[in-house]
Amino acid sequence: MSSVLLIYPFFRRSLDRSRFRFPPLGPAYVAASLRQAGHAVRLLDCTFLRRDEALRMALTANADVVGIYCMATMLDDCLWFAERLRSHCDLMVAGGPLPTCDPGAFAEHFDVVVRGEGEQTVVELLAAYKAGADVHAVPGVAGREPGGADAPPAPAPPRPFAQDLDGIPFPARDLLPNASYIRHGRRKYGHAVTTVMSTRGCPFDCEFCSNVVFGSSYRARSPGNVVDEIEEALRLGYDRISFADDVFTLDRERVTGICAEIRRRGLRFSWECLGRVDSLDEPLAREMKAAGCARVYFGIESGDDEILRLMNKKTTTAQARHAVEASHRAGLEVGAFFILFYPGETDDTVLETLRFAGSLPLDYLGLSMPYPLPGTALHERVRERITRDSRPDGSFVLNQRLTFDADFSALKMRFGIVKGHVQFEIGRRLGRLAPPILWLFEGPTDAALRLLR
Repeated sequence: MSSVLLIYPFFRRSLDRSRFRFPPLGPAYVAASLRQAGHAVRLLDCTFLRRDEALRMALTANADVVGIYCMATMLDDCLWFAERLRSHCDLMVAGGPLPTCDPGAFAEHFDVVVRGEGEQTVVELLAAYKAGADVHAVPGVAGREPGGADAPPAPAPPRPFAQDLDGIPFPARDLLPNASYIRHGRRKYGHAVTTVMSTRGCPFDCEFCSNVVFGSSYRARSPGNVVDEIEEALRLGYDRISFADDVFTLDRERVTGICAEIRRRGLRFSWECLGRVDSLDEPLAREMKAAGCARVYFGIESGDDEILRLMNKKTTTAQARHAVEASHRAGLEVGAFFILFYPGETDDTVLETLRFAGSLPLDYLGLSMPYPLPGTALHERVRERITRDSRPDGSFVLNQRLTFDADFSALKMRFGIVKGHVQFEIGRRLGRLAPPILWLFEGPTDAALRLLR
């Protein structure tokens, strides 16, 4: 059997102010399946490490096989590791969202790319490699043709999505730096939070959303299996669960089943999830609250129905208001995400979104500029206008940057995002005193936004 090192190459930037920092489930799932197959596995999560420290640990592992996870924001760090470890291992493997949709970008530095769900593919890949068989024949793999390093990746035979999610081993959480995540969570949020994924895939097709790994299928785990994993996470010292599902509330019966199982076992912990505005009403929100749900997030995205149609969101602002207000009445904290300056927007629709967001009883507001991620319909629509990748720029104002030739300048986008956050904080902090302050603030800043290109 092989010794395997899996790397999650995320390094926290000095100016990173993101609220969200969770242990990486993807590499932990792959680690669990490899370990079940008899391989010796280490997982190097770089979240709390310096680059030099992480590289030293990677070299010390002396692994036969190195697998590196990559998403768009991690490309530089992924390739940095690959360049330095390539001569120290027998097989270099890339996996994750970016390798799935653009395997050619990894041909120079990696022997093989794993596309889509990686658990079974990696197990079969290592078996084929050890047996001297053709790794290109493994479903879900893209690799080099016999032409060598300069040859393009071979077309990968597709691997069907796993249907029995209960049969997949729980992520190997013992390989993660749990103590660091627990300390960070308690310091940052007041609780120690980790993630659980109770479903895979999303049946919707929003233009901006990248779901290249799990696809548009929707597969669910049984309530008992989900709560078994929750108990395992709680035993490690976590006291809050963030469900990492694309849309946790889609199946009402499944959600109520999980809530009932939590109550039946007498578990006491808080949890949060991402809901969809057309799948959550007040009775379901109250059921979730009774089972420990503290907060629900909604990807509302726009306060203008025409822009929602352009995004292919298949929801309306009326549904968004209903879901947010119903969750608020049920006693849940509510967070919402919006994309500002989406391709096709005008000043009027951007300002309408900010007004709409300010009119909702929200506890958290996330505002971002549009990112045409590889593998999305938005990426295809603006492909000719893309100027660079979506890595953060370390801005003192916000950790976002424009990645394509948009209808609006980066300055205008940043101004709009800051304006939206200020309006939200005025409303949240001042309560009944907010309207006159907002009136004084909004007029001049609305005019300033319209003047910017």
